[in-house]
Amino acid sequence: MLSERLRNRLQKNRPMTSITLRIPVDVVESMKEIAPLKGFSGYQTLLKSYISEGLRKDEAQFSNLSVARLIDALRKHGVSEAIIEEAKRDLTSTSSE
Repeated sequence: MLSERLRNRLQKNRPMTSITLRIPVDVVESMKEIAPLKGFSGYQTLLKSYISEGLRKDEAQFSNLSVARLIDALRKHGVSEAIIEEAKRDLTSTSSE
């Protein structure tokens, strides 16, 4: 089952906002050269891809840290390893659906 956040990200017509971002000219020129090589229509699409990739990586990292902290807390409160392992399996099977 997909999380609500992921379901929202898959919607094509979700709300957008404009931002101003100062980037060195040489970086923009490099992105303009690389974008078509990676199959993107332009450098802005490539930049959005880079941001999305980094965001997904960070979200996964911090989500895993939260789970690890929860597991530590459960252990401190005497929850058995068998129950913790069962919950981890449940979490893994739910997130891959």
